[in-house]
Amino acid sequence: MADTAHVQTEPAMSRKAGPSRPSLGDRIRAWRNRMIADPAFRRRARKWPLLRRITNRRANDLFALTAGFVNSQVLLACVELDLFAALENEPKDTTALARHMHLTGDAAERLLCAAEGLGLVTPTGDGRWTLDDHGAVLAHDAGITAMIRHHAAVYRDLADPVALLRDPPAETETSRFWSYVGGTVGAKDGAEYSELMRVSQDMVIEEVLDAYPMAGHTALLDIGGGSGAFVSAAGKRWPGLQLSLFDLPAIAETARHRLADGPLAGRLTVHGGSFFDDPLPRDADCYALIRVLYDHDDAAAIRILTAAHEAMNAGDTLIIGEPMAGDTPGARQVAAYFTFYLLAMRSGRCRTPDDIFALLETAGFPRMRAHPTRMPIVAGLVSAQK
Repeated sequence: MADTAHVQTEPAMSRKAGPSRPSLGDRIRAWRNRMIADPAFRRRARKWPLLRRITNRRANDLFALTAGFVNSQVLLACVELDLFAALENEPKDTTALARHMHLTGDAAERLLCAAEGLGLVTPTGDGRWTLDDHGAVLAHDAGITAMIRHHAAVYRDLADPVALLRDPPAETETSRFWSYVGGTVGAKDGAEYSELMRVSQDMVIEEVLDAYPMAGHTALLDIGGGSGAFVSAAGKRWPGLQLSLFDLPAIAETARHRLADGPLAGRLTVHGGSFFDDPLPRDADCYALIRVLYDHDDAAAIRILTAAHEAMNAGDTLIIGEPMAGDTPGARQVAAYFTFYLLAMRSGRCRTPDDIFALLETAGFPRMRAHPTRMPIVAGLVSAQK
């Protein structure tokens, strides 16, 4: 997408009102919906091989949507009972797995049957169990398993979604965990969420660095950089890049200790402060907000972007990498998930690139660009130049 001075007058998450008369596309969609909703049509469709494949796929998708909570609880049980680690090196039979998980044979059989249905495990030819595709990924991805464990608290906040929409509480378990959004955090809480951020963002970092090479920059400042995962990855890719990190004092102290003896220590400066109250360092030509902006409502996001704009010199670049809504299947799933996750968190919005352009323009940025990423379900990327 070319650089653009993007103009958007509506609020960032608003949708323009449709025309007074339905368009041809709207009329076709209405007709299609009536046909799909007709049981007689669905019965006829199942008689034709091509339509039968389509209707079966749609039925499977709808069942997966309906059963989503049960599926997520099966996944959580597998993680908490360490099933994937048990099968990482070799297949095992049900009895051995039951002992490993401290379950009865019947309970282990139930869990394994459910896990097989979700593509987590699969039986071998000799009657044992081994990892299936999803399970093989989970056995080696600490970030995903950390988020699965974290979801236990999120699901408690979402237990009554209607109440959360109509009368949201001032505080939830999720908002207490991500307490930094309020601008203050203690060392213990900071260490906990910094660790979750660190282990869960490897894929986001890879997408951002692949989509935006930094070979043309001399110095990077990671704003809200947590324990330093992003600056560490960028520093490894580009050995000549000077590195700095800015985050709340408790988080900065965690990063300072974690990185003090590492290979990048001589190139890295850690700054403690709040981007709401303190000026950002001015010693970079590339500024990064990685999984930061979407945690904040529009007014707070504009303050963050304004602080970055004030710190930057003409020609400097700001990159924003985070889950973004959009038109691809992955981006639509991102929007569904993060819209409610951030509702439970009591702060933030999942935005499209156009929404972010509107915020950037308000903060004073004249030139913006959306960069394609290989996996939109993991992250989108927007850059802006001062």
